Amino acid sequence: MLESRAIDLLKGMSARLAAARSMAFTATVMYEAPSLLGPALAYTTSSEVLMQRPDKLRVLTRGDGPVSEFYYDGKTMTAFAPAENLVAVAAAPATVDATLKAAFESAAIYFPFSDVLLADPYKNIGEGLTNAFYIGQSKVVGGTVTNMLVFVNDYVFVQIWIGAEDQLPRMLRAVFRDDPLRLRHQLELANWQLDPVVAADAFASGKTAGAAAIAFAHPAAPGFTPPARGKPGAAQTSKNQ
Repeated sequence: MLESRAIDLLKGMSARLAAARSMAFTATVMYEAPSLLGPALAYTTSSEVLMQRPDKLRVLTRGDGPVSEFYYDGKTMTAFAPAENLVAVAAAPATVDATLKAAFESAAIYFPFSDVLLADPYKNIGEGLTNAFYIGQSKVVGGTVTNMLVFVNDYVFVQIWIGAEDQLPRMLRAVFRDDPLRLRHQLELANWQLDPVVAADAFASGKTAGAAAIAFAHPAAPGFTPPARGKPGAAQTSKNQ
């Protein structure tokens, strides 16, 4: 069942995001992983995100693991590990959308908030929807009034909180339907700035000049990766992008 109110809220959010020529926000991700004792363990990352359409992106991430930095300047994408002083650089496609896909496919670089950066967020969210329904309002999440709704496809179940006035996403909770452990993934989005003035040099870092170069490729060591059918996207709402 696809309730028109839920669909309208998703489309309104998507239109608000798509209209921004640049944006900045903080993305805090909490994801669960199995423990030897049974109950899941929770891990957290926090990313400072800056994007300028159609071809600029910077993601600075810290969390319960290695710090990482990602830069895309319209021609190349750069992944930098400050603690290890390692850098990987590769040629990149001409748009943010295509670069997010290329980074994931070539090096398993995965941003759970990617959907909000896409040129047409609803195209990705709406593909394959089987259920969407409105829950009600919250006055707690994001320090503002939000509309709560759920959207579902064959792949994932997502609850989302969208600002009632500004139409910006504030929080998402997702469970992948083919995950037998039903591990939860939570994304909080805060400190929104739409159409901020962006410095010309914001999408590169001088710190990478002295770093040791490594291949832009899938990591050799095991670590957190999205589920097998994963792909770039805040809720991983479809198997294609």
